[in-house]
Amino acid sequence: MFNNKTILVTGGTGSWANELVTQLLPQNPKEIRLYSRGELAQVTMERKYRNPILNFIIGDVRDYEELAYASKGVDYIFHMAALKHVPVCERFPEEAIKTNINGTKNVIKAARKNKVTRVIDISTDKACSPINTYGMTKSTAERLVLQADLRSSDTRFSIIRAGNVMGSNGSVIPLWIKQIKEQNKVCVTDLDMTRYFMTLPEAIGLVFLATEFKQSGGIFVMQMPACKIVDLAQVLIDVYGNKETKIETIGIRPGEKIHEVLISKDEAPSAYCYTDNYYFIHSQNLGFPKVPFIEYASNTKLMNKEEIKTLLVNGGFIK
Repeated sequence: MFNNKTILVTGGTGSWANELVTQLLPQNPKEIRLYSRGELAQVTMERKYRNPILNFIIGDVRDYEELAYASKGVDYIFHMAALKHVPVCERFPEEAIKTNINGTKNVIKAARKNKVTRVIDISTDKACSPINTYGMTKSTAERLVLQADLRSSDTRFSIIRAGNVMGSNGSVIPLWIKQIKEQNKVCVTDLDMTRYFMTLPEAIGLVFLATEFKQSGGIFVMQMPACKIVDLAQVLIDVYGNKETKIETIGIRPGEKIHEVLISKDEAPSAYCYTDNYYFIHSQNLGFPKVPFIEYASNTKLMNKEEIKTLLVNGGFIK
């Protein structure tokens, strides 16, 4: 699919982008353009891969002219750039709007101008029934992408909606391991909180699934394991802590939910079983079976501690 193709990745030096590059390189693309703001992160990534097909471009998705120039001759755009930290977006909502909404508008405009074959927008469970600035801006970005697909004849647009990715920048797991080792405690916001988790390779697998889709539009969702946050903390304590390691409840942060939702009650009537492992939200019935639920939320089908441990082993956090 990517043989001899030119690919542009916004947010090109993040954890998602690093995993994407790792999986793209064996597929013989012509060029991978990594578009991001941070020069140090670009230098670090360039030294890591040392591959001549990687083209590092300093730029911001807020800058349409630079983004349009970077999109010339591109076959695929993976739009990964975003302001993602929930409390930060609550403190600086205008900045979140500039990147998450206006930046997405610029990606759409640049892709259509340059007749890019396909754009995959990376979204989040927080865009579903949003209550915080991050979720609201990403939900608006989803609407912009879906509208762009309806209005475009040359470029196809699709979305993936993901839960928490283990080991990504800002992931709670490395933070908790550090807290256990340095402070012999874990700070948990709420003991009832649940979250979805997936590994970075699984996240990129979802990206590729959406890219391969023969139609256009729609939101792809992976069937994702969920767990109580306190159970995840306890598994990490069992491995890295001792009998004195404590769980400290610090209270819910601004904009946080107790439970996340990947497919809402309003979306479920338009949601389908794409494969055994993936769901698909689309305005049209394309012949797939309907989903067997009225809502897909993180407080259902919770993993037990052994299943959480297996997930952590698979993610490389426990040996």
